[in-house]
Amino acid sequence: MTLRIGYIVGSIASGSINRKLAEAITKLPVEDVEFFEIPINELPLYSYDFDADYPAAGKELKAGIEGADGILFVTPEYNRSIPGVLKNAIDWASRPWGTNSFNQKVVAVVGTSPGAIGTAAGQQHLKSILAFLNTIQLGQPEGYIQFTPELLNESGEFANDGTKQFVSSIIEAFVALIHKVND
Repeated sequence: MTLRIGYIVGSIASGSINRKLAEAITKLPVEDVEFFEIPINELPLYSYDFDADYPAAGKELKAGIEGADGILFVTPEYNRSIPGVLKNAIDWASRPWGTNSFNQKVVAVVGTSPGAIGTAAGQQHLKSILAFLNTIQLGQPEGYIQFTPELLNESGEFANDGTKQFVSSIIEAFVALIHKVND
């Protein structure tokens, strides 16, 4: 059975290093996994005024999450937290009240930044939000990745075998958790 893993990039910047990380992850040789992006760039700012008539972008977001076997968050850290655009997407996906698309969804979080601790503080904040939304989270290994110019090669793949193996171990653990929960 092929698993469908949706990924959400927590940045809408055109040159996002987290988008580059997400794309490198999708190039890893993972057997029986189909990665697909769940875009967040078309979402308006969430307001409960939309609850009675959800816009198409909100419906598509919810459908993408609900149609996935697992959700991989690939996010930067802004001011020791998550980007506002990611929080906005989470709000859309968890509303209206009683229609939380993340409920019992298996999730994993990774991220990259130029700093030595990667996106550790932002990821912890995101994991707290995801716990409230009743997700099933991958606890280990944690994916705090320092972005350097040497991280990816010209093809957008991991240039260093050690980094490739480390990120692969995260995805393998995530896939194993999805199987455990769904079996």
